[in-house]
Amino acid sequence: MKAVSMYRPLNLSNALSDFDRYMESFFGDTPLTGKNFTRLPAMDIREKDDCYILEMDLPGYDEKDIQINVDGGTLTVESKPEEENTGEANDEKKAKKEGIFLLRERQAASFSRSFKLPENADSAGISASFKNGVLGLNIKKKAQAQKRLIQINT
Repeated sequence: MKAVSMYRPLNLSNALSDFDRYMESFFGDTPLTGKNFTRLPAMDIREKDDCYILEMDLPGYDEKDIQINVDGGTLTVESKPEEENTGEANDEKKAKKEGIFLLRERQAASFSRSFKLPENADSAGISASFKNGVLGLNIKKKAQAQKRLIQINT
């Protein structure tokens, strides 16, 4: 049971939908009510004849904030959030240069996603690109032995 809950006056301009109320009652926090709600970046994975293509939406991130690792058959994509500017004494120079947030609704949270690579994926043949907030990974497939017909000599 929660001891404190957020007050939301009920009127047509700011009433939550039934779905939002259900999510809040189930999870306790929604993107509208709390910072404990984490959201993983949206992504697509496609397969072509010679490779797999993974595309992940990362708006607000720079390529220097993203780290991609392969360990055995596991591919991990992770990031760290940008440093918060709170205006505290240790951040005075940064606060003077960039300003202090008075309202901050756009949060860049850290994330980590791991994927088990298929057996035919070539972990040495992975290339990455980052353009317009979309991370693209091209994962080459290992060359497979070609079928060949063997003639029987008579």
